[in-house]
Amino acid sequence: MKDFDHIMSVWQEQPKRDQLSVDEALKQVKRGMGGLSKTLLFSIVSMLAALAGMFLVMIFLVFNSWITYLGIGIMLGTMLLYVGVMIKDYKLINKRDITNNPNLYLQELKEYQRRRANLYGWLYYLYVLMLSLGLSLYLFEVLHHLSSGIRFASYALIIGWLLFCTFYLKDRIF
Repeated sequence: MKDFDHIMSVWQEQPKRDQLSVDEALKQVKRGMGGLSKTLLFSIVSMLAALAGMFLVMIFLVFNSWITYLGIGIMLGTMLLYVGVMIKDYKLINKRDITNNPNLYLQELKEYQRRRANLYGWLYYLYVLMLSLGLSLYLFEVLHHLSSGIRFASYALIIGWLLFCTFYLKDRIF
């Protein structure tokens, strides 16, 4: 019984934890969402720059095979899809004011996070797969001028990468 009393006295002597105020919690959430918003904006700008570069390659470089243009088109379409999703997420994050209804905001944030994790898993897999496919079609003509050994090694590497994405990476994402 003395041990219990001793434990009880030690427990009661513990200092009380400061409660997190609502204002402090709102500041932390705003800071976190601001960081996410800046990261998304930087990603959007970077992706748009990459899209512009790919478009310039498609317009100003002359290729003999339509397969090369198809590969570049697949890469452009994939990148446009990804940019569209990022812009939608950026607008969704910035459209709400957290101070109006914090409970509704947190509920929507949880739903957004769940939906985003699911969508981005599938989207990342498709993004990698389609970019790889587009790059392999682009390299079809680019590698045509190289020796047979280098072409064979490159094609084997591309096929290996596509198989890796399909059978290993897909299982790791989902």
